[in-house]
Amino acid sequence: MKVRVGTGFDVHPLVAGRPLILGGVRLDHPRGLAGHSDADVLAHAVADALLGAAGLGDLGRHFPPGDPRYSGADSLGLLTQVGGLITAQGWTIGNVDATVIAEQPRLAPHLDAMAANLARALGVPAGDVSVKAKTSETLGALGREEGIAAQAVALLQRD
Repeated sequence: MKVRVGTGFDVHPLVAGRPLILGGVRLDHPRGLAGHSDADVLAHAVADALLGAAGLGDLGRHFPPGDPRYSGADSLGLLTQVGGLITAQGWTIGNVDATVIAEQPRLAPHLDAMAANLARALGVPAGDVSVKAKTSETLGALGREEGIAAQAVALLQRD
């Protein structure tokens, strides 16, 4: 069996007038993430981890941020397409582990829903996707609540 590992990272600034969506969960927060799509940093980091593991580049290569077709795009829909690219290459997703870095809002009550949404988008069992949350202990731009970041690692398998 061949295995490959990929990592992903994404960060977007928080701005007024946008919904805050993480892992496909719309959160009650006065600001949302700025971006060409819905700016779901968690879904983006997972997609980049999967694409990297498969040697398929990054999310921007497949869904360019300047392309009007992806303006306001649902990131879980993009993640589903990434899952299709992965399986078309003969890979099976072994597991995904992701962390969201945000001072606010409190994410713990939503982590299971985020993981379930990501797993559903990828067509894998819920237990194969883990989502955690951390703060940056008030350090830096994330600590000042200027943005939210996410990182992910993914394992792919092929016989």
